[in-house]
Amino acid sequence: MASIRRTLSPSNHDRTHVNGVVGASPLSNPPPPSQKHSSGDLRRLLAGAFFLHRHPRRIPPWKQSLLRFLLFFLLGFFLGVSPFVSLGREGFDADLPRATEDLGRAILTVRKTAEIGGGSDSMVPRKLVIVVTPTYNRAHQAFYLNRVAATLKLVRPPLLWIVVEAEAVSAETAEMLRGTGVMYRHLVCKKNMTNVKDRGVHQRNVALEHIERHRLDGIVYFADDDNIYSVELFERIREIRRFGTWPVAMLAESKNKAILEGPICNGSQIIGWHTNEKSKRVRRFHVDMSGFAFNSTILWDPKRWHRPTSNPIRQLDTIKEGFQETTFIEQIVADESQMEGIPPGCSKIMNWHLHLNTRKLPYPKGWQLQKNLDVVIPIK
Repeated sequence: MASIRRTLSPSNHDRTHVNGVVGASPLSNPPPPSQKHSSGDLRRLLAGAFFLHRHPRRIPPWKQSLLRFLLFFLLGFFLGVSPFVSLGREGFDADLPRATEDLGRAILTVRKTAEIGGGSDSMVPRKLVIVVTPTYNRAHQAFYLNRVAATLKLVRPPLLWIVVEAEAVSAETAEMLRGTGVMYRHLVCKKNMTNVKDRGVHQRNVALEHIERHRLDGIVYFADDDNIYSVELFERIREIRRFGTWPVAMLAESKNKAILEGPICNGSQIIGWHTNEKSKRVRRFHVDMSGFAFNSTILWDPKRWHRPTSNPIRQLDTIKEGFQETTFIEQIVADESQMEGIPPGCSKIMNWHLHLNTRKLPYPKGWQLQKNLDVVIPIK
């Protein structure tokens, strides 16, 4: 009886079977299960990435592209990360910029503080400082405003500078404010100032109305443009809860002595007042206009502060000169128990009130002299 043998073609010896064995005969024994899942899967992955052209019928083209992409992505990732893995801790830290190190220490400090339960205060944002400055056209206006702007620019944000002009907005002031780098709002008091004793009263009321209408939440401070202020003053103002006050150094109108006006404190508790003018000793509170600040929510949230009336808080133009401050403060607090002295002990002068009159000097239009100065000493 004749026997029939089937001759295997050379191509069958190079065929990769489903079980992952290369060049195996159909009659050979199957490999163990562990070999199927280890060497078989790896060979499939490599074959799919580099030799997928041999099996166009089994793997779709989109799978071939996906496998190649994943393989080269992983290869590039490990090659890119390998230099950093070899670095030691000291070498890695030495290459970091100083700013990054400081930031890391700050984050670590905040985390440690939060872990021990004391991190709530450090995460509270800084309070907005609302600085109100009335101004008007006069010879030294540019000097005064630029001096105040230079101080406010050094104060940490947030800070809002509300500048109120009398009768009309001047182009010179608007141009100056745009170049200060300080967040500001430029307002105008349209009241006729012909027969007004103190134009600053109405200008401050315009700012108070603006704060109340827009419900600005912060600490309000009246900073006239002709005073001198320290940066520390505005940082201390942020600590005020309701109403804060401090002593102010004033140059007497006679220019021959200095006057100290403000609170006498035991810590932050007010126990008395500094005053040197006999005519003002009948005042309830001996405070200068630039010697106090208060929470803006008192203006538009009377229920929070248990105010007996909801009437708007404003300065009065019918009050005798020198009593504007005390009548305004009486609308905000009842007595010294609702005040706090800053800094503790009230032992530091943080701003100065100078009486520098320039009424006899003309106001140069555009803050520039149109003609050259007269020659005093000619050049020979």
